[in-house]
Amino acid sequence: PSSSSSMAFSPATTATAARAAGAFTSARVSSSPPSSLSSPFLPRVAGAIVARRGRGARAAASPVRAQAAGAAKKNVLVVNTNSGGHAVIGFYFAKALLAAGHAVTVLTVGDEGSDKMKKPPFSRFSELTSAGAKTVWGDPADVGAAVGGASFDVVLENNGKDLDAVKYVADWAKSAGVGQFLFISSAGIYLQTDEPPHVEGDAVKESAGHVGVEKYIAAEFGSWASFRPQYMTGSGNNKDCEEWFFDRIVRKRPVPIPGSGMQLTNISHARDLGSMLTLAVDNPDAAAGKIFNCVSDRGVTLNGLAKMCAAAAGATVEIVNYDPAAAGVDAKKAFPFRNMHFYAEPRAAKEVLGWTSTTNLPEDLKERFAEYASSGRGEKAMTFDLDDKILAAVGAAPVGVAA
Repeated sequence: PSSSSSMAFSPATTATAARAAGAFTSARVSSSPPSSLSSPFLPRVAGAIVARRGRGARAAASPVRAQAAGAAKKNVLVVNTNSGGHAVIGFYFAKALLAAGHAVTVLTVGDEGSDKMKKPPFSRFSELTSAGAKTVWGDPADVGAAVGGASFDVVLENNGKDLDAVKYVADWAKSAGVGQFLFISSAGIYLQTDEPPHVEGDAVKESAGHVGVEKYIAAEFGSWASFRPQYMTGSGNNKDCEEWFFDRIVRKRPVPIPGSGMQLTNISHARDLGSMLTLAVDNPDAAAGKIFNCVSDRGVTLNGLAKMCAAAAGATVEIVNYDPAAAGVDAKKAFPFRNMHFYAEPRAAKEVLGWTSTTNLPEDLKERFAEYASSGRGEKAMTFDLDDKILAAVGAAPVGVAA
């Protein structure tokens, strides 16, 4: 595959990229060997942030801890997408539910015999069925038929991105007497802010499809919650995320990153997303009517992520920061992340559910590199046409070296 087709997380509009990244000169940054990355995390931004003026009410301050042992177990339906990064959320949620003693049915969109089902996480569904889960395939527009008339206490909608897609499931759930409706939204619906990170209650893009869904389920269900993830990692993720960096690092190619490389983002292990969702199932009263940023509690810079990927691969990396406009490329096509600060904080989950993040990005990236290496992808022939165009443009201009 070419580098232009090896895109990871879905990038958003970059019209304000140059302003968001700040002034910079094209620069080459060489990482130190892995042993120098003893302190790879950024400082804890969240702890330094105080309540903001004029942002409206935040999540309730009184934490509610996990449901006591022996509490009633639930029958949960996970309506799972059949592609993209969100597919792994349903997989890890099902695992967490099963570990907590709940009954789980995973309804995956489409046909069990399709080529998509040969990829992870679908190819690993035996891990769910061996633990007692039921897996079915079908059309969410006819969810009742797909699940054979079974009844559920909880439904997670992890497929639709707008009301046209979600309304079928939501309406069926309400008519079937489902007690709790959960929805996987997106932190991408937040408006850009001069005061990152995003916290629950910050302004959102009212025209976004996810926002329409959140409003609809809030009006239809007494017990509902919406979860807004960002970028994710974890074994079984079938979207090119860390692989974009590994593809270049193992071939000893420079890694071109638009802007200064100091843009903050957030990457969470999918197990954290599953554990947060499971706490909402265990504590429906606490979660009712809440928005949760479904993210880890640590940020990472784009340059820092490249260095961590290199450390996971036991290698060094040369980072080339560049101005997309000067290089004549569209950053959305040349780089897998948003070329701006895109960073949220899981404040509500901590305060309301007593949730704790377990994401340890340097260690989690080692897991991902081990899978990358075993796949043989590092030995496959690849072209990097956009990279070459960027590097040629940078090489024609004065190059500054950043520490």
